[in-house]
Amino acid sequence: MPQTPPIETRPLFAELDRLLLELLRSLAPEDWQRPTLARLWTVKDVAVHLLDGNLRTLSMLRDGYFAETPDDFSYAGMVAYLNRLNADWVRAARRLSPAVLTELLAQSGAEYTAYLHTLDPWAPATFSVAWAGEAESLNWFHIARDYTEKWHHQQQIREAVGQTAALMTPALFRPFMATLLRGLPHAYRAVAAPAGTRVRVSIEAGGTWELLKTTDAWQLMPPAAAAPTAEITFPPDVAWRVFTKGLSAAEAEPLVQLAGDARLAKAALGLVAVMG
Repeated sequence: MPQTPPIETRPLFAELDRLLLELLRSLAPEDWQRPTLARLWTVKDVAVHLLDGNLRTLSMLRDGYFAETPDDFSYAGMVAYLNRLNADWVRAARRLSPAVLTELLAQSGAEYTAYLHTLDPWAPATFSVAWAGEAESLNWFHIARDYTEKWHHQQQIREAVGQTAALMTPALFRPFMATLLRGLPHAYRAVAAPAGTRVRVSIEAGGTWELLKTTDAWQLMPPAAAAPTAEITFPPDVAWRVFTKGLSAAEAEPLVQLAGDARLAKAALGLVAVMG
């Protein structure tokens, strides 16, 4: 029998889509134009972006159809490429009605989830999780990364319309945070500290992680019983926003709790678990 992936998110996609469709079908016409944390995007624009994620995955990964590829595969080049694709899609899809958009999300979401269940979790993914510093990733991590995309964009919509509670359940929130925090070693890669230094990152209602500084790098480890060198504790609504660029590090700092070496603890505010 295959080993269970470290973060199994595939069973959660159907529930995430169910909650999204239930929310969108309940919105008043004016709700679709409310601003969101996603910079210049409205509620409708974020929903359009979620549709793009479904259709692009089905086209490229399921059907092998790559209509356009970036010229520059560096991190900066990929970010520029994705930003352009996202902007082009959102602009063109503004001609879709909310009803058409919702039905397209329903159809494509079911096909998207079915496709994910055909993947071997331990096989190499087509795309790496670059924000975690990986040049190559396994499918389970690629799928979990997609889960974080769907979770945080839906939460951006929910935040805009004042209905945030549905995604904050342990079953949905903990896997989201566990995936984002896989990026901690990469976020700390330039943070100097002696070997043996431990930094604890706690998310209220979301879990606790610990970084250990080895001779060569920072590594995620199970939390030790002894007090760490530094510790940072996030309220859940601060954690998801700061790690997905909905809140700056400077804005988040007064909202978290620090203990021990403040310099080491505050470095966790620099984790960015999205491309862009």
